[in-house]
Amino acid sequence: MEIKTIQSEEEKLIGKNVFLTTLDAVFNWARGNSLWPLTFGLACCAIEVMAAGGPKYDFSRFGYEVWRPSPRHADLMIVAGTITKKMQPLVLRLYEQMAEPKYVIAMGSCAISGGPFVDSYHVVPGANTFLPVDVYIPGCPPRPEALLYGWLELKRKIQNPRVVKK
Repeated sequence: MEIKTIQSEEEKLIGKNVFLTTLDAVFNWARGNSLWPLTFGLACCAIEVMAAGGPKYDFSRFGYEVWRPSPRHADLMIVAGTITKKMQPLVLRLYEQMAEPKYVIAMGSCAISGGPFVDSYHVVPGANTFLPVDVYIPGCPPRPEALLYGWLELKRKIQNPRVVKK
């Protein structure tokens, strides 16, 4: 004789909606979906960052609409433009004041490698010489679509930490 268990509708719904995960996975999911960038720019690439915040590209559909005016409230720094040796300590100070965990995107050829000004005596040859850069977005200047792609790549890296070398 076969015994059949009768499940109520509530038990069926609970069975479909319960899933198991780790706290790290939940925290990484939350971090990746709630990046708060610091409002600052260094040169012409900052204009493209501002354009990305407009209605044409609509970054708010991904939850990236909260631009923080203070480094103490931000967790993402977008280094957009030429870094001069005079600005380097100030950019480093902003980075050090940011909340942990913090991430850096180097946007544009000037932020990545010094760009056309790399042979100049007053230009830093890339943000990675003094900051730990997570994502590089090449171009001069890169389009807002490239910034969106870089942002989504950073989100992927945060949510899948095994991709990132430790």
